[in-house]
Amino acid sequence: MSQQIPIAFVDQVTSNILLLSQQKPAKLRMCCREEPVTGDTMFVERIGPKEAQPRGARHGETPISDADHSRRKLSIVDYVVPADLIDKPDRAKMLIYPDSVYAQNQAFSLNRQIDDVIITALGGSVYGGHTGATTILQGAVGECRLIDSDGTIVAAGGVHADATETGLTIAKLLTCKELMDNADIDTDRQRYFLTNPHNINQLLNTTEVKSADYNTIKALAAGKIDSFMGFTFKMSTRLATGTDTAATKSYAFAAGAIVLAVQEEPTVSIDVLPTRLHSTQIYSTLGIGATRVEGPAVVSIELDTA
Repeated sequence: MSQQIPIAFVDQVTSNILLLSQQKPAKLRMCCREEPVTGDTMFVERIGPKEAQPRGARHGETPISDADHSRRKLSIVDYVVPADLIDKPDRAKMLIYPDSVYAQNQAFSLNRQIDDVIITALGGSVYGGHTGATTILQGAVGECRLIDSDGTIVAAGGVHADATETGLTIAKLLTCKELMDNADIDTDRQRYFLTNPHNINQLLNTTEVKSADYNTIKALAAGKIDSFMGFTFKMSTRLATGTDTAATKSYAFAAGAIVLAVQEEPTVSIDVLPTRLHSTQIYSTLGIGATRVEGPAVVSIELDTA
C-alpha cells in the first residue's frame, strides 16, 4: 500500500455537542412566593399578629390599637450571560449546528443565578422602614434563628460563632423543627431543608434514617432527596461557607419565607449582527430580586463542610 495513504485518512466528527455536567434547573424557585415587578425596587408589606382582650364594660368604648405594619425593600438586579459568537464562515466548516446548545447552556447559567439570589436572601441582611433604609441583620431579634456548627442555638439577636464542626444529624433536624414550631410557623406550609451533598450523606448514614422501621419514607433511605421529619430536602453545591470557614451555611425554611420578584424571565436571544461580519450572537438576560419577608420562618444552621 502506498506510503502516502495517510493523506486519505478521515477524521470522524460527532454531529452533537456534549453539555458537560452542571446544575440545569433552578432548584429553589418553587420554594418562594413569586411576584411580578415594574421598576427597580419593590416593597413587600407585612402585618404582624394582634392579641385579643376582654370586651370590657357594657356599652364601653371600642378598644383600638395599631396593627404592627412593616415592610421589606427588594431591589431588582439585571443579569447577563456573556454572549457566544458564531462566525458565519464557521458554519461552512462544521458538521454541528451549535446555536441551540449554546442557548441551552446559557439558560442553565441563568437558572443557577436564580438559586444564588434566593440563597443570598435566605442568609443575608434585609432592608426595612418606610424607604427601606433600615438594615436588619439575619440574626436580629424577631428575624432568623441561628444554630452554630456544633449544634448550639445562638441567642436571639446574636451572630454565628466559630465552633467545632459537625455534620447534619437527627438531633439538629429536630432543633430546626422546634425553632420553627416555637415561632408558630404553620405546619401546613411546606418546609424545606437546604444543604450540600456531604451533609445529605451524613444524614443518610445515621442508624435511624437507615432503619426501615424508623424511616417510613423509603426514598431518603435509598439515597434520594425526598422528605423526612416534615422537611423536603434540597441539595445544592452553591452554598457559601459560614462564619466558621470550615462549615457550610445551610437553611431550614418554610415556603413563602422568601419573595422572588421577577421583572424579566430568563431570556435567550439569537441574533445576526451585521456589524460583526454577520456573525450569530447568542445572548441571555434575566431581571430578578429577592428578599426574606419572614425571618422566623428561616433557621440558619452551619454544618461541617466535608
